[in-house]
Amino acid sequence: MTVGGVVDTLLDRSVVLGFSRIGLSVRSRLSGWPSDPPGDALLGRDVAVTGATSGLGLATALGVARLGARVHLVVRDPAKAKAVVAKIAATSPSTVVEVHRCDVGDLDDVRRFVGEFRSTGHRLDVLVHNAGVMPPQRTESAQGHELAMAVHVLGPVLMTELLRPTLRESDGPRVLLVTSGGMYSQKLRADDPEYLTGDYSPTTAYARSKRAQVELLPVLQERWGSEGAHVWATHPGWAGTPGVAESLPRFNRLTGPVLRDADGGADTTVWLAATDPAPAAGGLWHDRRQRPTHFLPTTRTPAADAERMWAWVSEQTGVGA
Repeated sequence: MTVGGVVDTLLDRSVVLGFSRIGLSVRSRLSGWPSDPPGDALLGRDVAVTGATSGLGLATALGVARLGARVHLVVRDPAKAKAVVAKIAATSPSTVVEVHRCDVGDLDDVRRFVGEFRSTGHRLDVLVHNAGVMPPQRTESAQGHELAMAVHVLGPVLMTELLRPTLRESDGPRVLLVTSGGMYSQKLRADDPEYLTGDYSPTTAYARSKRAQVELLPVLQERWGSEGAHVWATHPGWAGTPGVAESLPRFNRLTGPVLRDADGGADTTVWLAATDPAPAAGGLWHDRRQRPTHFLPTTRTPAADAERMWAWVSEQTGVGA
């Protein structure tokens, strides 16, 4: 391993240094740091970003717009998207931006959105699942699912499955799940995906759903890879966003001096959406490098548990095993 590789790994294992803005600052100066995509890397490509009205989603939308993409903002509140459209127009005046309404946690609304999207005849080259929630109390979606699991797992799986015919029309489609470093603290709970037992914790529910995203990557890559898709999960590190400030005020206050900005948190997502050739598919990425999915032996997932989780997801979404 090179000296740069050793430094990078040490940053990663330290968590605090690697996940903070310090990690990105140091890594981007190390030899071997992957080069930025050219300014026209996404010219002629259609990129959809869920949860694009603030934070990482907004930064991702701005990032792919700067690279020439036609941007599809998939949002719950189209009124809030007006400010995003204006920001993109100010920084990338020639960018075409379209706004689509969809509540990712509502599976019926996902079906409606996909039907409308496909009826337009749009192609789709990159799909970024960024929408996220962390309700303070256990909350259920329209279909009665625990909300974090609905928004982070069920909705994205169903949306991508229904968009497979559209992705198939792309030359090398890419699907990205924006996860969280918090998932390192949790093991997969295939025995309780709806968080029905024990005292509910919003941070634990969030981390469990993000763990599920990562553990399902091999299954999703195998399914969507038949369309030629590359599927990745990216974790942004510790980024200062409105969602973090609202949901984790104490964490935001204590770590504020070292939090990344939203652009730093979205850097690897934008890079993976555009870099050519595409890296190996199916892994977890952070700061432009594939990362281990576990730091602790206690969070490692038996194959049977991953299979059980996929069986539950496929049943709830109706996508089939």
